[in-house]
Amino acid sequence: MELSFKVEAEESIRLDKYLANKLEEMTRTQIQALIETGCILVNGKVVKPSYVVKRGDFVEIEIPELIPSEIVPEDIPLDIYYEDSDLIVINKPAGLVVHPAAGNPNGTLVNALLHHCGDLSGIGGVTRPGIVHRLDKGTSGLLVACKNDFAHRALSRDFAKHRVTRKYHAVVHGVIEHNFGRIEAPIGRSLQDRKLMAVVEGGKDAVTNFRVLERFSENTYLELALETGRTHQIRVHMQYIGHPVVGDHQYGKKKDTYPQILLHAKTLGFTHPRTGKHMEWSSPLPDYFENYLNEQRKKDS
Repeated sequence: MELSFKVEAEESIRLDKYLANKLEEMTRTQIQALIETGCILVNGKVVKPSYVVKRGDFVEIEIPELIPSEIVPEDIPLDIYYEDSDLIVINKPAGLVVHPAAGNPNGTLVNALLHHCGDLSGIGGVTRPGIVHRLDKGTSGLLVACKNDFAHRALSRDFAKHRVTRKYHAVVHGVIEHNFGRIEAPIGRSLQDRKLMAVVEGGKDAVTNFRVLERFSENTYLELALETGRTHQIRVHMQYIGHPVVGDHQYGKKKDTYPQILLHAKTLGFTHPRTGKHMEWSSPLPDYFENYLNEQRKKDS
């Protein structure tokens, strides 16, 4: 659920307390968690719960969808790259949904994590325990989840302040002639289809950097680095510049028949919330991705 409004009266009150008065169905603790995880923005920016609101401030709230039923731990295999008492780094396969939602009540990464870890941080709410950031169902690659609220809050702040390294590999339609690119275009709900995102005036700031790894006769193999983490950001930005991701049946070409989106979260790096040590991992491309690249090379040779 998304809400937005302007502060009309002159106020001298903390943001979390102000919203607790407006959102009576939510506790102040829940509101603080939403602020700290970047689900509540003021004038398009991440702020602290102690921010003092003033007349004219524009507040945006994204409340995660909840499912009232209890999440059942499930014995689903996990490709674990790192684990300690605070967090766990997973290499998610394509096809695995991150958290329960309408249409996917079970068989998700959260179900698997609850079985493996026994407990996760509670900040993400009923359906998203431990989840700091998401990958789309069709996107493979590295993702971190937290086992306690201390780690969750610290990593959420780092994600919100763009202190986390996230690099993706993708194959896009068309040949990009320049070796490097930077896309700065705001992202919000599509005006044509509210289920999709789009580059829209008044959307949230979004920045994607890319460099060309390899060119083929009809496609380009890219590495992309995110400065922000908007929903479907890479897919929306690449569509916006006329080079949608191969296999993307939501934002891609209508005639694209490739069955799997070629988007992989290859590199993840961040400062460990407890030790202060920088940690970074890189995961190999899935077999189908490598096979596609080899087919393109063979076709162009």
